[in-house]
Amino acid sequence: MPTVDIFNLNKEVVGQLELDENVFDGEVKMHLMKAYVEYQLTKKRSGNAHTKTRSEVRGGGKKPWKQKGTGRARAGTNTSPLWRGGGTVFGPRKREYTFKLNKKVKAKAIKSALNYKLNKNLIFVIDNFDISEIKTKNIAGLLSKFNVESAVLMDADNINLKLSSRNLPNAKYLEDAGINVFDLLKHEYLLISKESVEKIEKRLSGN
Repeated sequence: MPTVDIFNLNKEVVGQLELDENVFDGEVKMHLMKAYVEYQLTKKRSGNAHTKTRSEVRGGGKKPWKQKGTGRARAGTNTSPLWRGGGTVFGPRKREYTFKLNKKVKAKAIKSALNYKLNKNLIFVIDNFDISEIKTKNIAGLLSKFNVESAVLMDADNINLKLSSRNLPNAKYLEDAGINVFDLLKHEYLLISKESVEKIEKRLSGN
């Protein structure tokens, strides 16, 4: 069973935590993490480009002029793609890029991301994110103490931590319920509260 140190906000070791081997088993499945990241990115993709076909543009109905005798080319409708203001042929259409991802696949992908961090010693378990005031400077100082340039800060509903870190481009606050592969891989380190570790283990241990 893997064991990690527990730190306070001054980077002093205040205890140890035994991790659940059902979650922190050391196994990293890169293909599952890739699938999860693609799933997240496609959810952000809008796909709103939309051109109108000849059945959608305004006009049509009446034949512009009679078939014969005018000296002009035959025309059946002013919505033809040949006409200005007519429909577009094979233009982009509004579409959804999202796809479904199995719940167990998501859980295993998150496990893999956590194990990837653990294997590379990129996880710091914090005893308590006791942030008494909302100050960006305090979080910047915290990252400096841990010698961390880029990190996910994870705690259970910590509004002071959330507001203090939101202006830092190299830090991202997440509640444990919002853990995801994209943010874990985008930021180098994970600073996570002991309480959040236990909640995540409880949620993922059955998958």
